[in-house]
Amino acid sequence: MVSSHTDLAYDSKIEGDVVVTKLDSAINWIRNNSMWPMPMGLACCAIELMAVGASRFDIARFGAEVMRFSPRQSDCMIVAGTVTYKMAPQVRRIYDQMAAPKWVIAMGACASTGGMYRSYATLQGVDRIIPVDVYISGCPPRPEAVLDALVKLQNKVERERSASRLFTA
Repeated sequence: MVSSHTDLAYDSKIEGDVVVTKLDSAINWIRNNSMWPMPMGLACCAIELMAVGASRFDIARFGAEVMRFSPRQSDCMIVAGTVTYKMAPQVRRIYDQMAAPKWVIAMGACASTGGMYRSYATLQGVDRIIPVDVYISGCPPRPEAVLDALVKLQNKVERERSASRLFTA
């Protein structure tokens, strides 16, 4: 007997109002759609980071419009600009105050590699003090690049194993 397409479809009379999924998928979906960035605007890249929140680029489409300036209320640090050795301990301190799980985006050439500043005062990449998940190239990078990095970070979060962290001691 050949079954019709409707036999394979969802039948609300049989299944009811229950949606079944994996715990990892549900947790990661929530994290993807409510990522709250902690902007670390240290130099000129911060201006481009501000532009991402404007209506033209609209970071709200990705669930990341809630820029939090408190590390305890954010889960994604965006390091935008030149990190000096004098500022490095404060960046690390703010990163340590963020609740887990937490992610980092290095925005621009200066945050990623020290940029054009090869001096005694400039840290040659923020990844020397905190782990970086996504790098954005450019000097300064365009707001579209920030949105692209956010999508890449969301794809990374989507593949993480979240439930295993909850049940292991």
